[in-house]
Amino acid sequence: MAELMTIGAFARMARLSPKALRLYDELGLLPPAAVDGESGYRFYHPEQLEKARLIVWLRRLGMPLADIRQVGELPGEEAAVAIGAYWDRVLAETAERGRLAAFLVDQLSGRGSAMGTLGIRYAARSETGSVRESNEDTAYAGPRLIAVADGMRGPGGERASAAAVDALKPLAAVPADDLLGALAEAVRDAQQAVGELDGDTATTLTALYWSGSRLALAHIGDTRAYRLRDGELSQITVDHTYVRSLVEQGRLTEAEADAHPQRSLLVKALTGNGEAAPDLSLHEAVAGDRYLLCTDGLTTTVPVETLREVLAAGDDPQKTLDQLITRAYAAGADDNVAAVVADVVPA
Repeated sequence: MAELMTIGAFARMARLSPKALRLYDELGLLPPAAVDGESGYRFYHPEQLEKARLIVWLRRLGMPLADIRQVGELPGEEAAVAIGAYWDRVLAETAERGRLAAFLVDQLSGRGSAMGTLGIRYAARSETGSVRESNEDTAYAGPRLIAVADGMRGPGGERASAAAVDALKPLAAVPADDLLGALAEAVRDAQQAVGELDGDTATTLTALYWSGSRLALAHIGDTRAYRLRDGELSQITVDHTYVRSLVEQGRLTEAEADAHPQRSLLVKALTGNGEAAPDLSLHEAVAGDRYLLCTDGLTTTVPVETLREVLAAGDDPQKTLDQLITRAYAAGADDNVAAVVADVVPA
């Protein structure tokens, strides 16, 4: 049996300070193998070095001690999954901070002023799927705001999606410079509104908020926003799903993702506890742009090329929206479908 090591010797081997080891003992992260009853001196077993080094690595990742404690109690494969999920959150939060930094740079350098004044023509519709008893999808369109939300977790999902969208409706006209901050505050109100509902509820949320030629985008979950510009259709949101994270890590192809049995498993949603932050970004609108916001009831049944063809056909927003929903149900959709189509026009 290997001899126990003093705290000093163990600290040198683990590349930790004795002070750090005493802290990890107090927090229950790495208790010593034995403690001298008279002196209180700590002794460690060599087999504890592996866990000590893991703690060092996780601290270098910036993982909070509370999360490290949970990871340290998991078997190898589950610990790997937990570390991957933590890093996904870090990357998402870093990207969000990067977008905010770019916005502030533009604003403070004078490059962020809106040019011209634009308006929108719009239509919104939400339909209950053929095998659904309730409609958890909500769609809304107004002169300055369009939004879709897809509730989940049972009957409360319908109330969650409606509550989230209702929290955004009071948004009023603000200067372009205040656009993103106003939308971010409204999303926090939506988080609180969902949290105040009875039961374990959650919802996705995707919203666009206009001022002049500038629009702010808030997005969380797998509802989507698309922009049609000069005949080209672009998805301007990223799905917060487990499968999408695998694609971005290079572990799945797009084709494999489309057929993956867990393609609808969300990693972020509006739950009311404030733990998951939405993606926030600013965009410049151009007269002639067409925007589509929709729930996955549409995107899982209608191919992207068909979406582009219908959106580019030139029909007014209501007729275009009706065509899209008709295509979804003709393709066998059994889920609820909610969508908004908005055209950018000179005011």
